[in-house]
Amino acid sequence: MKHTIALINLIFIISNTGCFPQQKTEKPGNKSTITMKIEKIEKIELAENTRGINQQVTFTSDSKTVVYNGEKTTYPVSSVEWKNIVQEAEVIDLPKIAGLESPTTERYSDQALSAVITITSNGKIYTSGTFDDGRPPKQLEALYKQMTNPKGSPKKKP
Repeated sequence: MKHTIALINLIFIISNTGCFPQQKTEKPGNKSTITMKIEKIEKIELAENTRGINQQVTFTSDSKTVVYNGEKTTYPVSSVEWKNIVQEAEVIDLPKIAGLESPTTERYSDQALSAVITITSNGKIYTSGTFDDGRPPKQLEALYKQMTNPKGSPKKKP
């Protein structure tokens, strides 16, 4: 009798295990679409100064504002120019921008302007460490070149 009950329970358990729906677990890497964090760059600013010179270039989606020793001039920015600048900024790991080290230190003795890049993205402001004018950290080099000599915009004052 005990064997019969045990046998019936065993048959019952075996027949019911096939009825449970199999749960599929997906690994994050197996998805065909990858969700990327989209950063919205709102403003990018390059400030360069030393004892006698103070210049600042601010790019937004529709304008470029240049302030040279207090004289402010605003230029229109083409969508291509803004797109090129934003593409270079999006490559940078913004939270780590402050820790990037300058390759040279001529700004310490006024041999070069002291420069800083500030990027406003999604309402947050990210500021780089200081570096010599014309010699940014490698990670900021492409953005710096794009900002200082964008195609089709007036060249900066000497």
